[in-house]
Amino acid sequence: MSTVKTRALLVDVARQLFAKNGFEGTSMNDIAVHANRGRRTLYTYFNSKEEIYFAVIQTELERLYERMEEVARKSIPPEEKMVQLIFAHLEVMKEAVYRNGNLRAEFFRDVWKVESVRKTFDKNEINLFRRIMNEGIDKGGFEIRNVRLAAEIMHYCLKGCEVPYIYGRYAAQNAEELYPYVRGMVLKAFCRTPKYGKY
Repeated sequence: MSTVKTRALLVDVARQLFAKNGFEGTSMNDIAVHANRGRRTLYTYFNSKEEIYFAVIQTELERLYERMEEVARKSIPPEEKMVQLIFAHLEVMKEAVYRNGNLRAEFFRDVWKVESVRKTFDKNEINLFRRIMNEGIDKGGFEIRNVRLAAEIMHYCLKGCEVPYIYGRYAAQNAEELYPYVRGMVLKAFCRTPKYGKY
């Protein structure tokens, strides 16, 4: 098995064990045994349980970014891309948290630890928003004076929405109910009024 596949296997086994037993309830030995690998092999790839925990979080964030890139490549108007990016972010984050069972408690309890792993994702997401905003400006639909600032605000607003969205604390019960409100806010915030009318 290649080194890339072996590492991916170890990360996935660790994710499953963290989800089932929590971070504290999982040992490096548990991970090695369940992956049918020796402890020496595990330590070749990861120096500590915390390091493999970070790799699990990183893998989830990569999955999220891939989903957002899929949306960004669609042949749809920029304003629709922006709305779909918002929902892709929230839905994949929700899926990740629920798929990981006990790990979700760790994810939210030790938010600063997670933040250190999120830095690359956060930067990439902001750049993705900038790309779509510039696309909207180039096509004449968006009117944004400071794209960098607008992209950062969009990113931090989404981060602030993660926990209440995941735990269903909005009045709307599903994404379909939220969609017209989110779309309306995107249009109000970024689009030229003459082209899109009142909303």
